[in-house]
Parts: sequence; structure tokens; C-alpha cells
Amino acid sequence: MTTTMQNRSDTFVHNADVPVEQLEPGIKRQILTYDPELMLCRLWFESGVAGAVHQHPHSQISYIESGRFRAMMGGKERELVAGDSVAITPDTDHGITCIEAGSLLDIFNPVREDFLESGDDPS
Repeated sequence: MTTTMQNRSDTFVHNADVPVEQLEPGIKRQILTYDPELMLCRLWFESGVAGAVHQHPHSQISYIESGRFRAMMGGKERELVAGDSVAITPDTDHGITCIEAGSLLDIFNPVREDFLESGDDPS
């Protein structure tokens, strides 16, 4: 999916109206709501899939909706399940591995403009 950069999403966003994009094998993303300061995305992971360790200048919170994950942030690792979360500080190496298929919500500050411009950057 390629998205044209807009200043913000609609005020009310219905999940059924938002496309789901395949980022890479085993990982899908849906960009739900955003404005210049904040962005909410949902991601689905298949069991055994690992997101690449990376960093970016954004603050991020990941909330586990379902499944089981091993999260790494700043050299520390923890297993997370539904209801758990991790706070990721800017410019800190982090990544996630899916142990049991599930989904998570990612919240970014400020908006990930790279997601809106290209629609294919999984970092």
C-alpha cells in the first residue's frame, strides 16, 4: 500500500475501512489513527517471525493484544503476553520476536511520516 502524506487521519476511524498491508512474510500492519504528534498502528505476527532489530528517533509504546512475544529494548529482553507493554525510548535498539501468533498496537510520537510516505518501511 502506498499512502499519500496527510496531516492527520479522519477523526473517527473504523477498522473495517483501513487497509492492511503486508510488510514482509509473517507481518502485517494497519495504520489506524494519526496526527503530527501521535500515531497508532496495529500489527499481526505469525508464530516464529522476528521483526528486525532497529532504532528510530520516535518514542514508542507497544501493547500486546494477543499472542506471546519476546521483546528486546536497549539490550534487555522480556517475554510479553496479552495486556503487557513495552516503552521504547528514541534512538534505542529494539526488536520483537513472535513466539505464539498474535497482534500488538504500536503508538509513536511524533507521527511516523515514513510509514505514510512509502507504506513499506517496517522499522
